[in-house]
Amino acid sequence: MLFNSYVFMLAFLPATLLAYFLLGRLPERLPLNKLFLVLASFVFYGYNNPRYVPIIVSSILVNYALSQLMLRAGRRAVRLPLMLLGLCFNLGILFYFKYHDFFVSNVNAAFGLSLAFNNVALPLGISFFTFQQLSYVIDSYRRSVPRYDLLDYALFVTFFPQLIAGPIVLHSEIVPQFADPQNRRFNYDNFAPGLYAFARGLFKKVVVADTFAVAVETGFGAASTLNTPEAWLVALGYTFQLYFDFSGYCDMATGIGLMFNIRIPINFNSPYKSLSIREFWQRWHITLSRFLTQYLYFPLGGSRRGALRTYANLLIVFLASGLWHGAGWLFLLWGLLHGVASVLYRMTRRRYDALPAALRWLLTFAFVVIAWVFFRATTLPDALSILRAMFSPNFGPVREGIVEAFALPGGLLSRFNAVYMVAWYALSLLACVGLSNTYERTFSFKPTLANAALTVLLIVYCTLCLSGVSVFLYFNF
Repeated sequence: MLFNSYVFMLAFLPATLLAYFLLGRLPERLPLNKLFLVLASFVFYGYNNPRYVPIIVSSILVNYALSQLMLRAGRRAVRLPLMLLGLCFNLGILFYFKYHDFFVSNVNAAFGLSLAFNNVALPLGISFFTFQQLSYVIDSYRRSVPRYDLLDYALFVTFFPQLIAGPIVLHSEIVPQFADPQNRRFNYDNFAPGLYAFARGLFKKVVVADTFAVAVETGFGAASTLNTPEAWLVALGYTFQLYFDFSGYCDMATGIGLMFNIRIPINFNSPYKSLSIREFWQRWHITLSRFLTQYLYFPLGGSRRGALRTYANLLIVFLASGLWHGAGWLFLLWGLLHGVASVLYRMTRRRYDALPAALRWLLTFAFVVIAWVFFRATTLPDALSILRAMFSPNFGPVREGIVEAFALPGGLLSRFNAVYMVAWYALSLLACVGLSNTYERTFSFKPTLANAALTVLLIVYCTLCLSGVSVFLYFNF
C-alpha cells in the first residue's frame, strides 16, 4: 500500500488511528492496541501482493528465535554459531530474492553457462526489514538488548510507517515508545505536527518529484541523443526527483509516526546543503550510514589500523552501500565513486576545508549530480552518453518532452512552458539549499491558523492530483 493513494489516505490511515487509540484505552495488561497495529501493518505490507506476508512473518519468527537463544546462552561459544546462522539466514534471503539473478547472469556470461534464473518479484522493503533485524541479531549476540516479547519485536519490525522504505530503526528507538503508557492515548500536540509533516511530504512526492519524473523518464529514454542543455536538465532533474521523492517519503513516515505518538529517527536532513561528501552522507539516508558504520565499518577496524586500512574500509562500506541499493554494476560503480570521493576527502581534508564555503558546496553538489547519473541509468553506455553530452559544447533546443513536463494543466499559456521549466529548477534548488526542512519545522511546530490552513490546502490539492499512483523510488531498493 502506498502513502500517496486514496485507499491509504481515506481509509487505512484513519481507521488504523481510530482503532489503535480506542484499544489503547483498555488496561495496559491487554496490549490489544499493539496486536492490532501489527496485524494492520501486515495488511499494509501485503495489500498489493499477499505473497509477501509469509516472507516477512518467517523472517520475524526465525530472527526472534535466534535472538532469544542468544540472550539465554551464557557462553560466547554458544552465541557465535547462532549469530553466524542469523547472518547466513538474513543475507541468504536477500541473496535469493535480490541478488541471485544478477549473480547467475554474470556467472553465465563469464563461463558460458546456462544456469536458471529465479525470476521472482523483489519483496517490498526486504532490504530495510532485513537490515533492521540483522542489527537486532548482532546486538543479541553482544547481549546489548533486553528480552522483548514476540509482540514487541514484531511491532518493532513491522510498524508500517517505516516498514517499506525505512528508516532502518533500532529497537531502542521504537519499543520503549510503545511501552510508554502516555503514548496509548491520542495526543493533539503530536497529531497536529504529524499531519503537517505528512502534508508537506505528500506535496513533495505528488507535485514536485512526480513532475520531475516525467522529464527524467523522457531524457534517460533518449540518453544517446541528448544535447548539452538537455543532459544537464535531465541530470539535475533526477537529482531533484530523487531528493523530493525520498524526502517526501521520510516526511510522511515521520508524520504518520507522530500521529501514533512515535518519534521515528531522522533519516534525511537537507543533504544538498552539504559542503563535503562526508557531510552529504551524514545527511542522506542517515540510518543506512549508521548501520553500515556500526555493523561493517567498525568491525572491519574503522580508522584504528592506519591510513591504508581506513581507506580500504571506506571503499568496502561504500561498495556495500551501492550493492544494498540494487543488484547491478552501475549501483556498485555509484558506490565506488562515493567511496573514492570519501577517501580523497579524508586525504585532503585540511586543504579542502580551507576552501571558500561556496566552492566546497559547488564541488560537492556537482559530484553528487554526476554520480546520480550512474545511479539512474539502465546501462553504462547510457550513463556515459549523458556525461559526454553534459561536458561537450553541443548546444541546441530542448525537446518538447522535457519542457512540457512542467507545463500548466490543460496547456494554459503554453508559450511560457520554457519559463515554467526554468522556474521549477530554480525554485527546487532554492528549496533544497535555502529553506529549513520538514524535520526542523515539525519539531518547532506551532498549531497556528496559518499552519492549519496550509496543511489542509496541501492535502486537498495533492489528493486532487492523485490521478495516477506512483511508487516511491526507494521502494525499488
